[in-house]
Amino acid sequence: MSYNQGYGGYQQQPYGQQQQGYGQQPYGQQPYGQQQQGYGQQGYGQQQYATQSSPEASLRQWFDAVDADRSGQLSTEELQRALINGDWSPFNYETVRLMMNMFDTDNSGQINFAEFSGLWKYIEEWRACFRAFDRDQSGSIDFDELRTAMRSFGYHLSDNFLKLLIKKYDKNGRGDVSFDNFVQIAVTVKSLTDAFMRIDTEKKGYATIGYEQFLELVVSNR
Repeated sequence: MSYNQGYGGYQQQPYGQQQQGYGQQPYGQQPYGQQQQGYGQQGYGQQQYATQSSPEASLRQWFDAVDADRSGQLSTEELQRALINGDWSPFNYETVRLMMNMFDTDNSGQINFAEFSGLWKYIEEWRACFRAFDRDQSGSIDFDELRTAMRSFGYHLSDNFLKLLIKKYDKNGRGDVSFDNFVQIAVTVKSLTDAFMRIDTEKKGYATIGYEQFLELVVSNR
């Protein structure tokens, strides 16, 4: 998962030197990406499509199924119907919008099939990552599991900040986060860290930041 390479322990080592890319570091028993379910098995919205078909053909069937207006591209609303948590709840809209911004390579405001294929692979790799950290196989990530995940990514965050993350992204009020919100947490922390790294040029872990510079940092990472 090339997007996630370079996670660095912000207060421990120089940025990016600690963390291996997903697919290389074996959390649990297998490297990321080897535990994922095939298309047509229960997972991200897969219905029982043509189990004899190739993975690409099955993915194409799923793309066409959620492409309600038959435009050959998915809007944000259609993409939300394509991305389903393990409990069959749809991804929250903010995570879907984040995925759209990351994979809409031609800036059309929609996702074509080639872009969707890349997004799907990215989500499947995150799914394997999520299962590795969901130690009790509850289908969600609790505080201790989130702390383990963040430290494995190279982020040594305080318990207070981790509790804040749980509070913000816990959509069910149970003190844990679902798969889609786990992805959003990890990607958001990485994006904000990357933005702060550009300001903290001396890699000290702190920096003086002006008012408008702070606003630019926040707005650019929404």
